[in-house]
Amino acid sequence: MSISTKLRNFVMGDPSESDGDSDTHVVTNTETPKGDDTGRVYPEGSISDKAAQIDEAQRGVQNIQATTLTWTKTSLASLLILIWILFLTNGFRGSILASLVPYVTSDFQSHSLLTVIEIVAGAMVSAVYIPMAKFLDVWGRAEGFALMVAFTTLGMILMAVSQNLATFCAAQVFYSVGTNGLIYTVCVLAADVTDLRNRGLAFAFTSSPYMITAFAGSKAAEGFLLNVNWRWGFGAFAIIFPCVTAPLFAVLKLNEHKAKKQGLLVRESSGPITIGRVWRGVVDFDLLGVVLFAGGLTVFLLPFNLATSAPNGWSSDYIIAMIVVGLVVLVLFALHEVYLAPAPFLKQEYLMNRTVIFTCLLDATYQMSYYCWNSYFTSFLQVVSNLQVAEAGYVNSTFSVVSGFLLFCVGYLIRRTGHFKWLLFIAVPIYIFALGLMIHFRQPNQYIGYIVMCEIFISIGGSIITLVVQLAVLASVDHQHVAAVLSLLYISGGVGGAIGNTISGTIWTNTFEKGLVRYLPESAQGNLTSIYGNIVTQLAYPINSPERIGIQKAYGYAQTRMLAAGVGLMGLSLIWICFIKNLNVAKMKQTKGVVL
Repeated sequence: MSISTKLRNFVMGDPSESDGDSDTHVVTNTETPKGDDTGRVYPEGSISDKAAQIDEAQRGVQNIQATTLTWTKTSLASLLILIWILFLTNGFRGSILASLVPYVTSDFQSHSLLTVIEIVAGAMVSAVYIPMAKFLDVWGRAEGFALMVAFTTLGMILMAVSQNLATFCAAQVFYSVGTNGLIYTVCVLAADVTDLRNRGLAFAFTSSPYMITAFAGSKAAEGFLLNVNWRWGFGAFAIIFPCVTAPLFAVLKLNEHKAKKQGLLVRESSGPITIGRVWRGVVDFDLLGVVLFAGGLTVFLLPFNLATSAPNGWSSDYIIAMIVVGLVVLVLFALHEVYLAPAPFLKQEYLMNRTVIFTCLLDATYQMSYYCWNSYFTSFLQVVSNLQVAEAGYVNSTFSVVSGFLLFCVGYLIRRTGHFKWLLFIAVPIYIFALGLMIHFRQPNQYIGYIVMCEIFISIGGSIITLVVQLAVLASVDHQHVAAVLSLLYISGGVGGAIGNTISGTIWTNTFEKGLVRYLPESAQGNLTSIYGNIVTQLAYPINSPERIGIQKAYGYAQTRMLAAGVGLMGLSLIWICFIKNLNVAKMKQTKGVVL
């Protein structure tokens, strides 16, 4: 048997899983399935032919398969265009809000708690990916999409009206769960409607709007700060986002209805809600597994946030207890999924797949390295490099501009060669080299062009890694497990980001204040607390004044150590990529019907 045949047999998965939908079933029982032992063949394009192509999977997967088997190329194009518009809006949102958050925390005299907010939000986001994957598989892509839009809108409304850091932090959790869940859902949709060979190009297409928003968003953020206020920066998108996402939801539901109307999916009579129907829903959703995972991961990640304020730091009793309990619960979750769960979120063969394991390790390491140094980058650019809010946003958006163009080239190369692993051997060394260069150039009074140069190299490496890790895990599973394996990848990245933010916050806490004590002139020492916690106070000192130079030196003292930690961690990636299989996506078939 050839290697390509073995790979193709492997990724097709086990067809023995039961349909998890209590209200919808696929019409496959009227005739003998296509390609069965009788050799009976249906006319191509007939209802029976299409029904025979739908996997015995859970309802959400069957719905999207039925949709792609019945919709037209126009519907496919409409969906991709609407996804592009959504990413355009999301790019504006991200660019504007990233520039506003330092001023929000400074308003609450808490600028140095930037990483704390990100850690708390990151922990909650990571904890909901598996529940979200189950939701998409059991109930449907459109329903999951609508839920995430609701979370995003609620979060932005709460941020706009928040009056203290606690409220803003709670709002950030809703907002982060919503926005990250929304991007995750759209990535699952992009995988549903594309072949593996073209998936890199599809992801590049959805990322391309960030080339526009990188500049326009930063300028808009400056306009909100100078001419309105930061609250309307959040409030405006609470209005815009539902309007932009509604057409995409409509396209999904209308085409799903079309599939049902053609007879591919038949709605059974609803009838009374019985204990049996409720129990089937609980089993399909794997409620016990979801609770174990969400609880275990949250308890495990929270100490990374609480340790700095604990009486004895990391040696505090409750910090140690939370880490141990969290790990134990996560182990119980793993045992439950392997031995007990009737509908596990991911098959054991995929959980033990070396490409899945080491790709997730690569993504976690990359996110750890990235967040070690990036959290205070825009603040650094304003205080040390003397850039305006919009200018700092432009530099910080280098990644978006570079990736928007580069990913099309990467996607095309993957389409032509069928392979993606070789790209990692280029991307990872470039990223490590550029991060090392940044250690030298991220100092007071350095020419900003050198920092931009380093950012370009970092963006080249980082954007390739981001695309390839998604493609690698998707190529390792069948269609039923697309949402699940993407959730596993996103969880790995979320955990890595939380750890990276913890490292960044710990370095900042233990170096920036000491740097201020060391470098500030005696006249400014009495204002040290306000300088430490408020970027507005830092920017209030004139450029080239002794106080401003002292603050800049303290930034450089802290940032050098953050970058060194990022370089050291990223070195592990060179090990992980050696264990990723060199799959040929050009020879794999995962989706059905009218797809890109």
